[in-house]
Amino acid sequence: MADCTLRRTMGERRIDHPVFAALYDRFMPDRFLIGPHREYLAADLSGRVLDLGAGTGAMIPYVADAGGDDLEYHAIEPDPNMLRRAAATADRSSMQVRLRDDRAESLPYADDAFDAVLSSLVFCTIGDPDAALDEVARVLGPGGELRFLEHVRNDGRRARTQDRLNPVWERAAAGCQLNRETVERFVAHDAFDILEIERLRLGLFPATPIVRGRLRRRRD
Repeated sequence: MADCTLRRTMGERRIDHPVFAALYDRFMPDRFLIGPHREYLAADLSGRVLDLGAGTGAMIPYVADAGGDDLEYHAIEPDPNMLRRAAATADRSSMQVRLRDDRAESLPYADDAFDAVLSSLVFCTIGDPDAALDEVARVLGPGGELRFLEHVRNDGRRARTQDRLNPVWERAAAGCQLNRETVERFVAHDAFDILEIERLRLGLFPATPIVRGRLRRRRD
């Protein structure tokens, strides 16, 4: 069940990738490769949860299966093409999904609004990842978790290859950045304590390695 709120902000660059959205589910072997790690993100969720980038709604069935009875699920997705597909996925679910077309850099929620935030292959495409992480820290309540699954910059020669490929990859993959040092950004942020971080044997170069983990919002 989808409850979809649309908001347009003057002056923001429109995010609009219809071809990528149409092909994403067809060519992304999500359930076979990513599915077990989405289960990791969704395990034992309860309270108010924010999905930081719904995409086509890939997390929705996992959260619906694993979440507690008190779960209140919110999600944002700024690309209207992805948002339509996420809404269709939500309509097929028994769980109510509150969808908005907002961006991670300016979340339309109050301070300490959520018990958990989910980020699954999201930070590679966010225009200002530092602002987005600050926003996650703001809307997470003390003790709340940021659970993530992200592909990040590789090491050595592979990292240099990613740097060379990135301009072409970015244009082809809806703004996705191959060489984001996302985990380093997470670890360095003073609002979070590390619960666990795991580098996975998963994926295909150049969008590797993939890292998953959990951070806890510090209690002030």
